[in-house]
Order: sequence, then C-alpha cells, then structure tokens
Amino acid sequence: MATREGNEHPVLHRVPPLLTDLYQFTMAYAYWRARRHNEPAVFELFFRDNPFGGGFSLFAGLSDCLLFLQNFRFSDDDVEYLRSVLPADTDAAFFTYLKELDCSSVCVSAVPEGSVVFARVPLLEVSGPLAVVQLLETSLLCLVNYASLVCSNAARFRVAAGPRRRLMEMGLRRAQGPDGGLTASRYSYIGGFDLTSNALAGRLFGIPVAGTMAHSYVTSFSSLEEVWPQTLVPCGGDGPIDFICLVKGWLGRVCQLLGSKPNLIREGELAAFLSYAIAYPQNFLPVIDSYSVSCSGLLCFCAVALGLDELQYRPLGVRLDSGDLCRQSLEVRRVFKECSKHFSVPQFESLLIVGTNSVSEQSLSELNKKDNEIDVVGVGTHLVTCTRQPSLGCVYKITFPLNSASESRERAQISLQTLHPHHRRLQEPHNYTVALSERLHSLVSDITKGNGKGSNFLLSN
Repeated sequence: MATREGNEHPVLHRVPPLLTDLYQFTMAYAYWRARRHNEPAVFELFFRDNPFGGGFSLFAGLSDCLLFLQNFRFSDDDVEYLRSVLPADTDAAFFTYLKELDCSSVCVSAVPEGSVVFARVPLLEVSGPLAVVQLLETSLLCLVNYASLVCSNAARFRVAAGPRRRLMEMGLRRAQGPDGGLTASRYSYIGGFDLTSNALAGRLFGIPVAGTMAHSYVTSFSSLEEVWPQTLVPCGGDGPIDFICLVKGWLGRVCQLLGSKPNLIREGELAAFLSYAIAYPQNFLPVIDSYSVSCSGLLCFCAVALGLDELQYRPLGVRLDSGDLCRQSLEVRRVFKECSKHFSVPQFESLLIVGTNSVSEQSLSELNKKDNEIDVVGVGTHLVTCTRQPSLGCVYKITFPLNSASESRERAQISLQTLHPHHRRLQEPHNYTVALSERLHSLVSDITKGNGKGSNFLLSN
C-alpha cells in the first residue's frame, strides 16, 4: 500500500492555502479590522439534496481535508502576492497576522470517511477562530464536493453491477484535468470499484491497476512480417519455439472447428496479437473488436491463446469495446467452451471477458437484466464526469451563536413538555425505553456476563 507521504504529496501540492476565493481574504481582513477575528465560530459543511436522484450518498475527502489543515501555512511568497492584490490601503499588520496563521486552534468533527450520509446532515463541523475557519471554506468545499460526488457515483455503479462482476475505472482521459482524473481514481475505488487504469493512482494510493492494449496497437500492424521476435520460449522449457508457425497451425484448427473462413481474418490483427503475446505471454488480454469479432478478432485470439497454452502459459481473456456487449459476450463464451471441449483445454471456459464502451449506470443496470458472460466492466466517461449531475452542491454555513441562559432555559422547558406524562411524573415514572441493535445488545450481554461477579456500575443506570 501507499505510504503516508504518498497520500500527502498530491494534497500539499494541489491545495495550498492560497487555493481559495479572494473574498475569503477580504472578509478575514474585515473581521480582523473589527477585532472579531478571534471570536469562536462553528461552520457546518453539508449538502442539500442526495445526488443523482438517489436516496443516499457516500462521504469522501476527509483524509485530504485533514492533511490540508495539518499543513495550513502561508508562505512569504503567498503573503507578498496577497499584498499585491488586496487594496493598497490594507493595514500592513494584517499581513503579519497572516504569516503567523495555522490551524492549531481549529477543531474538526466529522463523519468517518466512506460512511453513508444523507442530505442536510453535517459532514464536517469546523470550529475555531472566526477569521481562520472562514479562510478554510473554499478549500474544504473543493476537497469534499467532487470526492463525495464521484464516490457516490461509483457506489451506484457498484450497486448496479451487483457483487459478482468486477469494475474497472478507466476515465483518466475523459476527466476534468489531471487532478480530476486522480481524484476520480481514488474515490471510485473507495466507492466500490476494484481496479483502475491510472498508474499514478496505483502508485500513490495502492489501488490495483490493470490494462493491456488499445485499438491503436492492433491497427498499427498490417502483416506478420512486422512481428519480432518471432519465437517464444516455453514456460519452464528449453529452446525458443517458432511461435508464428505454431499459431498458424492452431488458427487452421480453430477455423475448421467453427466453420469460419480463413480469408476474412485480418493479418494485421493476428500480427498484433502475436507480437503482444510474445511480449506478455502471462498477461494476454487483447481487444478483439478492432475489425470483426466473429470473423477475425475472436479467431485470432483463440489461435494465439491455444498456442500460449501449448507452451504452458495461461492467457487471461479478451476485451469487447463496441456493439452489443451482451450478445457478443455470449458468442465469445460459446466459442471458448467449444475450444475447451474440443481441444481438451479446461481453462478456456474460465477466460475473462471484459466489457467497455461508454458504460453508464443505466446501461449497466440494463446489462444485468440480459443474459451475458461479462466478468469485468470498464467505466470511464460517465463515472468520472458524473454525467447525470456535475456537482454535489456542498455548502459551508456558520451555525447559531452560543445560546444565552434564557434561550437554553426555553429549550429545556419545551423538551420537558415533549415527554409523555408517564415518564414525566415524579413518583413511580415509567422508564423511557431505548431499543438496542442486535450488535449492541450482544455487546451489552457480553459485558453483563463479564461483570456478573462484581458491581455492574456501567449498566446500573
């Protein structure tokens, strides 16, 4: 897993204290001038409606928020820049004040990261000196808004996919900039995705990474003459084998088994698969729809995969990236089973079928209603851009000042009036029953048994 330093790196460089709105500094200055900057204040961060028309959200971004607060300091260069953009008559002592600021007086209460949360329930409660907690507003919202939105989106994809199917996030190229892509990879993983194509996210956050080839690799080949080297050493074997010759033999047998026409096979596609298999004999999972799945791609894969199997390697599977994924996956699995039975290769039945192609939450739900053989689904655009809703809309609002004695008295009297008379009466009142969850009831029972020989003061009240 990634080290703590690995997690800190992107936060410290992406979200310095200056990454905020200018009006935060103008307000902070006004508080400072009015001598209100050290007044205690409490802000709550929450959202008003669950995203995507759903009934829940996941809270994410807390780790980044805490790292941001721990390292909140204005550099000399930051302060000099602020001096240049704030009005010329700004009191110079304010800039000295900024140089000395940190978050040592700030307290944060938060829902645990990854928790299911609901609209209008505070995710963060930030308390401290008024000017300081005001300066934190934009940065905290930036760190929570998108992280929670894409994490919630990922969770919805996870629910739509069901527990069996694996999900791979592959949206970096479609994300809103490099930071959006990195954030999406991290919080999609927290939301329930299993893999990412993002190598940097794998390095920084310990997320499992995966990926093989794109269509451009396949179309870059046109003939078998471009395959080099042309040999492959058997796994644990002796000398190199002419892999092209071996695969050609298997291709003839596959075409005969399936009744396919060899003249429709694209030589460039076969060359691409051969070249990739020679480079990665233990990780062979090509995209097979660059031309025609049934007439070329699937046949080429089976021939190369059978060649690898003969040399004691284990091919992984195929990726489908266009057309009717469900129908094609059924056809691919049928062919795998035929090859497995006819050529006595049992592992062919369990080869992976990966489906990608602008997958949305709706198309994933529809996929689950149809017969298909897709083991892994790759999701990009609709996950990382949160197509159905571009923003969670979190807000950061200052709460009601501390209550006066009279206000607290009024609340106390109103609260007393809500009690049932049976609970409020002074003589022989009914106890107010509080139900326990099964887990908590079990814990209480264990504690009771453990304290059975002594005074059970923990539970006496």
